[in-house]
Amino acid sequence: MRRNNQREKVLLRALFLAGAVLSLSVVSLAQATAKITPADVDPTASYVVGDGPTGVASDGTYIWVTNQFDGNVMRVASDGSIIGKYLVGKNPTGIASDGTYVWVANYADDTVMKLGIDGRVLGTFTVGDGPLGVLIDGQSVWVSNDRSNTVTKLSSTGSVLGTFKVGRRPVGLASDGVNLWVTNNKDNTVTKMSVLGAVLGTYPVGDGPFGLAYDGTNIWVTNFFSKSVMKLNTADGAVLATTTVGDGASGIAISSRGIAVVNNGSNTVSVLGKDGSLIQTSTVGKSPLGIAVTPNGVWVTNTGSDTVSKR
Repeated sequence: MRRNNQREKVLLRALFLAGAVLSLSVVSLAQATAKITPADVDPTASYVVGDGPTGVASDGTYIWVTNQFDGNVMRVASDGSIIGKYLVGKNPTGIASDGTYVWVANYADDTVMKLGIDGRVLGTFTVGDGPLGVLIDGQSVWVSNDRSNTVTKLSSTGSVLGTFKVGRRPVGLASDGVNLWVTNNKDNTVTKMSVLGAVLGTYPVGDGPFGLAYDGTNIWVTNFFSKSVMKLNTADGAVLATTTVGDGASGIAISSRGIAVVNNGSNTVSVLGKDGSLIQTSTVGKSPLGIAVTPNGVWVTNTGSDTVSKR
């Protein structure tokens, strides 16, 4: 019972990202070239991982999952087998990979870790208070710090290049290829900033903005409490479309054929067309959060059932 209470408290306090996470945090080559169809998010397999799987990312061959209550990350093969389990910091949440390295945000340690593709720890670096999301953007690594209302920029070697104020409770991160976008969960806004850290605009969105993704033209944001997804113009933040999805819209993944949105409170994943039209909603595990689109399938972390679903 104590562990369950801790889990609920941490989840509600942080509104954990999954990176996408990944999908929230970085669009790798594998994710960018994958094709999403409505059938892709119908779960046909479920695999047990660790306690409280949260973030998920692809390195192009394997997926990586953060298990926040075990303090580890797992490397998982396409058949669901666990290839490796590696200790990291306390309450690992966001995760991202560029195919060579894996970066993990440790929420309770105020650190990020850089891992080799074999799971070796290559460095541990102090960032802001309550790191949640991780984005790899070229040679830079960006981290959203939930409790200090900042974003930290690091070099590929872990040197801190800057810490920048944004809105309250920054969660999701995305790049439009030029600028950085951040969801401010408590302010109901998204911030657009330059790679030098200058704020270029702050735009109102729905209630509890969470995940972000870029489709090559527009930015998409999930609104956790509004049960919606918004499509934004990258030039001025104007809302181009709003789609109602499930309860607790959180993780989001994008490809050339559609947008997949995780609904944490509804235990579902919705697929949208690029015009914002709702195509299909399918059931996954309990309290899903993170999502990653890879050549071997769509993966979803189910925080409440300690599993990942794959189609």
